[in-house]
This record gives sequence, structure tokens and C-alpha cells, in this order.
Amino acid sequence: MSSVESFVPSVLTITERAVEKVRDLKTEENNENIKLRVYVTGGGCSGFQYGFSFDEKKAAEDDTSIQKGDITVLVDALSIQYLAGSVVDYEIDLMGSRFTVANPNAVTTCGCGASFSI
Repeated sequence: MSSVESFVPSVLTITERAVEKVRDLKTEENNENIKLRVYVTGGGCSGFQYGFSFDEKKAAEDDTSIQKGDITVLVDALSIQYLAGSVVDYEIDLMGSRFTVANPNAVTTCGCGASFSI
């Protein structure tokens, strides 16, 4: 007989590089309560833009909380509909270092990837 495996899909995938960056910040700040908040706001050259902040407050009741190892990513209820299925990464290149979002829901994006439209 074979065993049945369960699969719980994540609404947002967090790469190891993003996890490491949040972990590094938690260590630098000596604060285990720091969480990465990912959100969407209106604006940018394509209509919507991604935002990132570090939050040490307790998650709001309507936040989606994604746990990856020892870090937590929070997404508010309005933003989750635009970010479902996305991948959050941390990149270092000639433009600098930053968190990025690869969003399968985006129809168009700007050149730098900071804004998108659906």
C-alpha cells in the first residue's frame, strides 16, 4: 500500500534569498519579531506598485501570514488578491539590492518591475 501525501499550496512563494535577507535583518536588529510585509498600492507607471516594509507588530486579523522557516511574511487583505501565486525574491545587481515580485497575474510591468497592471 502507498501512503497519501498532502499538499498545502501557498498563496505566495518566498525564495531562500528573501528568507536570508529577512533573517539577516532580524539578526542585525536583534529583534525576532520583525516580519516582512508585502503590499500593493495604486500608482507607478503601470497602475499598481509593489511595496515592502518591515513590521514588528502583531498581524492584523485580516492579514495573510506566510511562514517560511523562521521568518514570517504578511500580506493585507486587499493586496493578497493581486499577489496570489507570486514569488517574492531578493536581488542584488547593478541597480542595487531590493525585494522583487514575479507576479503571474500581471498583464504588463514597467521596465524596473516595481509596478504592474492587471
